[in-house]
Amino acid sequence: MKIRLLGALVGLAIGFAVPAFAQQKDTVDPQIIEQLNAQSKKYDEAFNNGDAAAVAALFTEDAVLVTDTEPIYCREAIEKYHAVLFKQFHFSNYLNKRDQYSPHIIGTAGNEVWKNGEWSLTLQGHDFGPIQLKGYWSSISVREGDTWKDRMLTFNAFPAPAATPSPTTTPSNQ
Repeated sequence: MKIRLLGALVGLAIGFAVPAFAQQKDTVDPQIIEQLNAQSKKYDEAFNNGDAAAVAALFTEDAVLVTDTEPIYCREAIEKYHAVLFKQFHFSNYLNKRDQYSPHIIGTAGNEVWKNGEWSLTLQGHDFGPIQLKGYWSSISVREGDTWKDRMLTFNAFPAPAATPSPTTTPSNQ
């Protein structure tokens, strides 16, 4: 009876200790959070200014940008992607906001984090707009020296309204 009670108490203690340990381990140094906030601000400014080189500089050489149409591999290709994008469209009011529970340290060295959040912007095309877009993003960032850079960034956009069927479209009777 005493052994069962002791086992139950040990199990209960471990049950409370593991979540507390996990919370402590996942706590991110406030200095790292400030550095990541500065990285986000640079991204916002570069995107709003249509500066493809400045956007690309925030990625590692071996980065991947996962877009809604395809993955873009390496910093050079990411810069070219943004250069084409900025020629086709004008973006303003770009703002990204980290989720309240983000970032999270990856591994034990403290030089890699995953983070997620939401974004919004105003898009103006040559023959349309302005329209408001928003969505969510996630990334893995690594520290290179004193600078944080994205190794992987993926995003989505809230779905476009469903296409309305053509007035000539009718259901098949077959």
